[in-house]
Amino acid sequence: MSKKTTLWLAACAALMIAPAVEAQTKWTKVKIATEGAYEPWNFTRPGGKLDGFEIDLANDLCARMKVECEIVAQDWDGIIPALQAKKYDAIMAGMSKTSERLKAIGFSRPYAKPPNGFAVVKTSPLAKLPHANTLLDISANEEKATAAIEEMKALLKGKTVGVQTSSTNSAFAEKYFRGLVDIREYKTTDQHDLDLAAGRIDLVFETVIAMNASLAKPEMADLVQAGPSFVGGLLGDGVAVGVRHADMDLRDLFDSAIQAAIADGTVRKLSEKWFNTDVSPKN
Repeated sequence: MSKKTTLWLAACAALMIAPAVEAQTKWTKVKIATEGAYEPWNFTRPGGKLDGFEIDLANDLCARMKVECEIVAQDWDGIIPALQAKKYDAIMAGMSKTSERLKAIGFSRPYAKPPNGFAVVKTSPLAKLPHANTLLDISANEEKATAAIEEMKALLKGKTVGVQTSSTNSAFAEKYFRGLVDIREYKTTDQHDLDLAAGRIDLVFETVIAMNASLAKPEMADLVQAGPSFVGGLLGDGVAVGVRHADMDLRDLFDSAIQAAIADGTVRKLSEKWFNTDVSPKN
């Protein structure tokens, strides 16, 4: 092989490699949106500082990805449209990865898998909902989960349930209880928890993590978790980072960082710090 041929082949190889290198180094700055009103996942402290599980985790992931990150607050009901409009690059806001949302945006691998359940007033008849302290996986055994829901319907008929708007919780209520209960949507979980404590609604359906944070507040002392909790199905495959479909290279960066943070126990430690339990994915 001549020297000229060797140089030409080397140049071609360099050109072929260049796009891959560019894809790996394209992201030097990443703007991440969070709700800032979903304690303890993410919340805003007095003075405007964002804090919570996802704030700590986002900072850890950005360090692993070797990118400069800016975390901004965005109202929940506009969080996906604003991502599509390129106001930021990613979402970390307690958002579950679902088949419906995958039509609009892409997702990383999950970084948490929390269950969802009901909260009621302690003195309510609903405090005796069947299947208390039972975790039902809709994906693994939909028949068992549906049977438990059917068993609850007689007690729930005519009641008012609070859910956060545009959430998997509202989708769950619509699928299983539409026409049976009055489904009332709220901008934040804090709002429906306050209405529940004030007696304006009969129960709420939310992630157990958010519920536990709410129940720990003195003004929520009369509330209690009731009935079973649920995972899977339309509730999604777990909480993950949302990105635009065009930015799968960014998704891949998050995937690698999340995998490393799960493997070395960082996600578990942050989960125990903020939730007092481990909701890190086990597979």
